Amino acid sequence: MKLALFDLDHTLLPIDSDYAWGEFSQKIGWTDPATFKARNDQFYADYQAGVLDIHDYVRFATDAVRLKGADQAAKAHQQFMEEVILPAVKPAALDLVKQHQAAGDHVMIVTATNEFVTRPIANAFGVSELIAVELARNPQGWITGDIAGTPSFKDGKVTRVAEWLATRNLKWADAHITFYSDSVNDLPLLEKAQIPVATNPDARLRQLATDRGWRTLELFS
Repeated sequence: MKLALFDLDHTLLPIDSDYAWGEFSQKIGWTDPATFKARNDQFYADYQAGVLDIHDYVRFATDAVRLKGADQAAKAHQQFMEEVILPAVKPAALDLVKQHQAAGDHVMIVTATNEFVTRPIANAFGVSELIAVELARNPQGWITGDIAGTPSFKDGKVTRVAEWLATRNLKWADAHITFYSDSVNDLPLLEKAQIPVATNPDARLRQLATDRGWRTLELFS
């Protein structure tokens, strides 16, 4: 099986959708501007530094959504897509996804951002397969703020892709993987891919790609 795996934030999108959702929730009055921004900025800095506590972050990032409920959350996300995400979807990124689909590759987005934020974004790219941080749900079917299963973050992406393969009775040796990512946080999965592509890479990944002879791709230059 030929797999084309894409990270999302700063790879297919020139923005961080998780961080952007946080800013959007501020804009529509769901969160306190001062305290939320300070914590959101700190979590983002932790992510960039490679020290993010993903469980703490997901509880923080989904708290307003959890409190507002499913109906309000769905309406807000539709507005978020129209105002923030769709204007950020660039032709070069869409074309890259379509090239792999046209070649018959199995295309997936593999992201550390939660499923609430990313499912509609994956749909906008025409990608039905999404590995994202899955959210635990209460008996009524709404999110609790906790993570269900292994978060698709750092080496968790390797675990989740392995689980996906196993559901199809496949192992790593049965797949030829191209993986596009901007972040050194994705090094574990980049190292599992036959074709790792440093895409709009951060400084540390850019240097690593140079050292290892990996392809570097600039989608948004």
